[in-house]
Amino acid sequence: MSVKIIIDSTTDLIESVKEKVEIVPLTIRFDDEEFIDGVTIDHKMFYEKLIESDTIPTTSQATPSAFIPVFDKVKENGDSAVVINLSSKLSGTYQSACLAAADYDNIYVVDSSSVAIGAGILVEYALSLVEEGLSAEEIAKKIEEKKNDVIIVAMLDTLEYLKKGGRISAAVAFAGGVLNIKPVVSLENGEIKMLGKARGSKQGNNLLVQEIEKAGGVDFNMPLLLGYTGLSDILLKKYVEDSSALWAHAKSELNSSVIGSTIGTHVGPGAVAVAFFKKN
Repeated sequence: MSVKIIIDSTTDLIESVKEKVEIVPLTIRFDDEEFIDGVTIDHKMFYEKLIESDTIPTTSQATPSAFIPVFDKVKENGDSAVVINLSSKLSGTYQSACLAAADYDNIYVVDSSSVAIGAGILVEYALSLVEEGLSAEEIAKKIEEKKNDVIIVAMLDTLEYLKKGGRISAAVAFAGGVLNIKPVVSLENGEIKMLGKARGSKQGNNLLVQEIEKAGGVDFNMPLLLGYTGLSDILLKKYVEDSSALWAHAKSELNSSVIGSTIGTHVGPGAVAVAFFKKN
């Protein structure tokens, strides 16, 4: 009997980690077109359509029935499972997983209280606990304990998508564009929170480093994941180069992943982000 880790498609992971989990997809709608996240639309196609579209796409939660075939497979194989979903404040997917899991034994559902690369590092942590031989129940308990240590901070390249989503006014977005403002944000309780604004990328990178230090610093004994939105990681590479001192204590190569639709819709292309466990 083995422990399986099940996630939804909003969790961002590097490919070698993604191969170790089961994924339940959400759906993405651009006007009248509906796509299955990770099945009929990938991240590249999503950002191509996002850049072309005048309207903000919407995502629909995974339904309880979407989880049932995955849970049936766990049951048939005599395995147990931990399900890690995006924040319940962002989607009803966690509730759907709970409803579906009610009819199964040994399936534990956890609200990550995060999303994208933040949920990603929780999944990496969960997989490390599987390798240590912990039970599904023990892993779920440890994830609940550690999820509050997960920090996501990001620097946005544009204010346009916050404007489209109604989070800031057109006047603020216009002024930000003229002044080359690069907002630094975090994800707190499922909401995007503005931490500061910088003039240009260099100041933005400095502010990002400051916010990471302010959060308590990076626990390099735990998983760490960088992320970017859009079709190129060139801005992320520049950020890593400019903040090289911050990563001097990293114990392995800095991994990165493109960030999917749930966050990408709101921040647009060109954002760079860091997800880490803060020091205790």
